[in-house]
Amino acid sequence: MDRRIVRRIVLIGSLIAAAMVFGIAGFRLIEGYSFFDAFYMTLITITTVGYQEVHPLSHAGRVFNSFVIFFGVTAMFIAMGAMTQTIIELQLHDRYGERRKKRAIMKLKDHYIVCGFGRVGRHAATELQKTGVPLLVIDGNEQRVARATQAGMLAMLADSTRDETLREAGVERARGFIAALATDADNVFVILSAKTLNPRLTVVTRASEEDAEEKLRRAGADTVFSPYSITGHRLAQALVRPHVVQLLDFAGQAFADHRDSGTAGSEADFGEGCGQHARRGSGGRTVRELVPRADAWGYCAGSIRRIAPSFSSVRT
Repeated sequence: MDRRIVRRIVLIGSLIAAAMVFGIAGFRLIEGYSFFDAFYMTLITITTVGYQEVHPLSHAGRVFNSFVIFFGVTAMFIAMGAMTQTIIELQLHDRYGERRKKRAIMKLKDHYIVCGFGRVGRHAATELQKTGVPLLVIDGNEQRVARATQAGMLAMLADSTRDETLREAGVERARGFIAALATDADNVFVILSAKTLNPRLTVVTRASEEDAEEKLRRAGADTVFSPYSITGHRLAQALVRPHVVQLLDFAGQAFADHRDSGTAGSEADFGEGCGQHARRGSGGRTVRELVPRADAWGYCAGSIRRIAPSFSSVRT
């Protein structure tokens, strides 16, 4: 919620509370009312209900009640006006906010769509956001959509398995599509719909079950990742070939830092970045010391060439 609206709600509550405390304290001290009688007298006074006095008032009590009427009723009118303004602003904000969002979605072109903002979809969207590419998140959960919006992403609350939702998201104009829904069946369904609407679309998805990989590919997915298989592979490689895994992590992090810096990528700068990451994470050892075997080093160099084709060569 907007901080300005929160402050206004706090102001409304403070005004009403201050008027009530003022009236209760005055009636108890001047007229000797019990707490409930003082509370009731103050309440019917500032709300202008017009019931008769709880007990006959003395001259001093009437003078005090005049101040309660003036200040208390004024505070109530201010509170009611602020409350009405807040309600109207909230309604207008929701209405015009949706219109602005629809206009922003209609302007998207060559963008990337992430269906599902769960654990996998959230990390995928975050990585895409870091690259600065146009991005749209679709999820059927209101809390997840709010979380994506708070993170600065363009998000829409809708069922991504419906063709109408994909058309509204501009799937015909999109460049890439990530299907990260909760089940493989939903991913298959949404991929079929997306590929039907845009056959040139590049689709990436995840498979919860190994048996579903082939079905997802048949549905039209260009790349299918199995989180459990990938994790198991990395765990085994970290034990059997820890230096190779370490080198690839260094190279990937250096390439990401080089990309995020916005500099025009020279090979020397990239190599220096790899060296800095290797020195920080390997106790000062060189990259060749991390991968002592010549065949392993050649394999890693080839992998880096494939990962970073913008660099003309990787010196071995």
